[in-house]
Amino acid sequence: MKAFLKLSPVFVLAALMVAGYDALIAAPIATIYACVVAMLTEKTKFQSVIDAAIASVREIQVALFILMIAYAMAEAFMSTGVGASIIIIALKFGITGKTVALVGAIVTAILSIATGTSWGTFAACAPVFLWLNHIVGGSITLTLGAIAGGACFGDNIGLISDTTIVSSGIQGVEVVRRIRHQGVWSGLVLLSGVILFGVFGVIMNLPSTVGDAAEAISKITPEVWTQLAEERESAVKLLEQVQAGVPLYMVIPLIVVLVLAFAGFQTFICLFSGVILSYVFGYFAGTVGTVNEYLDMCMSGFSDAGGWVVVMMMWVAAFGGVMKMMNAFRPLSDLLGRMARNVRQLMFFNGCLSIFGNAALADEMAQIVTIGPIIKELVEENIEASEEDMYVLKLRNATFSDAMGVFGSQLIPWHVYIGYYLGIIGIVYPIYEFKPTDLIQYNFIAYIAVISMLVLTLTGLDRLIPLFALPAEPKVRLRTKEEREAYTAAKKEK
Repeated sequence: MKAFLKLSPVFVLAALMVAGYDALIAAPIATIYACVVAMLTEKTKFQSVIDAAIASVREIQVALFILMIAYAMAEAFMSTGVGASIIIIALKFGITGKTVALVGAIVTAILSIATGTSWGTFAACAPVFLWLNHIVGGSITLTLGAIAGGACFGDNIGLISDTTIVSSGIQGVEVVRRIRHQGVWSGLVLLSGVILFGVFGVIMNLPSTVGDAAEAISKITPEVWTQLAEERESAVKLLEQVQAGVPLYMVIPLIVVLVLAFAGFQTFICLFSGVILSYVFGYFAGTVGTVNEYLDMCMSGFSDAGGWVVVMMMWVAAFGGVMKMMNAFRPLSDLLGRMARNVRQLMFFNGCLSIFGNAALADEMAQIVTIGPIIKELVEENIEASEEDMYVLKLRNATFSDAMGVFGSQLIPWHVYIGYYLGIIGIVYPIYEFKPTDLIQYNFIAYIAVISMLVLTLTGLDRLIPLFALPAEPKVRLRTKEEREAYTAAKKEK
């Protein structure tokens, strides 16, 4: 009974999220409840519980600053024409019924990396590619699966994606190291998906007539523009830039940021380079005004981050600190510790927990903040490893949280992602009645991402992918029951 009581704050948090409460409401309520439970079960003073919560928040301070700068860079990329330049470059190659899905997947993948948002990317690209698909006679469901999966790509690996930063912050790993860890795997996932979209474009015997993007955008009615602005104003701004045109060199800030990130430069250096270069190139392109106007735009990015995600992360960290103090996840840890025969199996279970949590909560961020602390504790308590090897395991945990959240959402019909996407495409392409399965049927990128990560982790085949391999036994091993108890006792003494 006591063990269930300790775990009950997780059920409270999950129930509030499922009921539709925002994380900014659900997390504080669950944290307060967790504090009460901790005082009752641990027979400790309120100040001790608060100290544990605050200590946990201190551990994610760097992630909070990264989030604020990331939001500023996302705003800069969207406003100065970096995002628009990506779409314009792609459309210059000429798109046919055979290639519209393939190109859509590539463009949305790159744009989502640049902007850090899958929802914004989808809202900006859906009007272009769905109407372009209509003009060139492509498959509507194939193109839909391509832009849906591609839009999620940057949300899983983007330097400025909130899910990337939050999942990394909860696991206590640096964003750039996380990106390098999964970079080759992510590239292979995207490449495999793009190849499949190209193959299906051929075997479906789709036409080879070249379409005109300007004609596609011209088909967007004033009513659609108005509704789209209400749903996603930034998408309208980006579409207007595509229509008006921006210099192609506006893509350079994104290229520089990506090169710096994969070269291993510190996260802040990557982000600040993007913010600065966006202004420099935007000034010459005429897409930005004075320095003060640009700084105001960056300030709005800080404000957006501080208005929700930063505060939410602080409450989630506090919640995790209290749960850790009373060792709430011990029953689950013991269960999986008995079930797992080796470290790989335990990590595989963490991936399964993440995807099941996403299906149960129907929200990727809810899954990250609810399941993330659980899988972190499972690794720390059950696995004996060097500091560096433990860090690699935490990198995989962060990737699990994000990938099973973002890509997993594409395969869950009742997920909020699917609901949002259906709402957007119902607005921008009203001549077709869409169903959830239309988004899932050909979402090759999501299928490949979810299945490959679980299979590679369980089988050890991840060793074939550069930088993606988990440390092998006996370098890492599962702790015995006695060792777990000793670890718990030592943690309490601290």
